[in-house]
Amino acid sequence: MTRVAVPRRAAAALATLAAATVLLLTGCTPGASAKPNGTADGATVKDMQQKLDDAESAAAQADTDATQNN
Repeated sequence: MTRVAVPRRAAAALATLAAATVLLLTGCTPGASAKPNGTADGATVKDMQQKLDDAESAAAQADTDATQNN
């Protein structure tokens, strides 16, 4: 099996794209409304912040992995 060399920028871009896709898929459910209904539930805000933090962490880890492989 041969290893494929992936440029660091391409790996970081792919990780960012994957993270954005996850956020879009989990944050935009079929019943979601484009208009806010006035107030945000505290649990919803914390949940979305956790998802954002997880996505950023995954992107940073992918960047670190790409750096180590190059």
